[in-house]
Amino acid sequence: MFNLDRFTSKSRMPTADEALPGRGEPLMTASHHFVNGNPLKGPYPEGYAKALFAMGCFWGVERLFWQRDGVWVTAVGYAGGLTPNPTYEETVTGRTGHAEAVLVVYDPKVVSYGDLLAIFWEGHDPTQGMRQGNDVGTTYRSAIYAFDDVQLAEAKESRKAYQAALDRAGFGHTITTEIEAAPTFYFAEDYHQQYLARNPNGYCGIKGTGVACALP
Repeated sequence: MFNLDRFTSKSRMPTADEALPGRGEPLMTASHHFVNGNPLKGPYPEGYAKALFAMGCFWGVERLFWQRDGVWVTAVGYAGGLTPNPTYEETVTGRTGHAEAVLVVYDPKVVSYGDLLAIFWEGHDPTQGMRQGNDVGTTYRSAIYAFDDVQLAEAKESRKAYQAALDRAGFGHTITTEIEAAPTFYFAEDYHQQYLARNPNGYCGIKGTGVACALP
């Protein structure tokens, strides 16, 4: 049983015995993208690739990526935690360990992984640790989850390049973005999918540093 007295901060990762138990079945979610009509869970076109990013509230983050030419579909969900098939209400307690994440399926002949990394670095402040602006907690941390060794290496090199750009600009902070192999991605509830297309005046808390990302 989860002991509430043992977990008092949404800004630290829970241990395995602190994590909420979750459930064995996936949550109900939308079947198709609200903007372009493509299937969220596939099948995806042959030759297309996947990327997975966490950079704060996933409503605004998802919009950044679906607007990019070459991106075939996007979906929001939860990644990098311990609780299987978590709900939104569970993740925001900090007791699942998940970050709000965006899955991006793209055509590498049109948009490169490096292009997506530039959107990632420029679209938020990757130096804030377990928060993004006024959104505080592990769910809002910055992360890149790589689907293969090539993505992993490119992501790590891009972190070095963007840190150098921040240093040249006198930004004065160190990147806290975690870069790891892609964990299980749990699709979020249907009302979160493409939220800002359904609710154009909805909340978007992401904000970049103003420092451009010029990757090698």
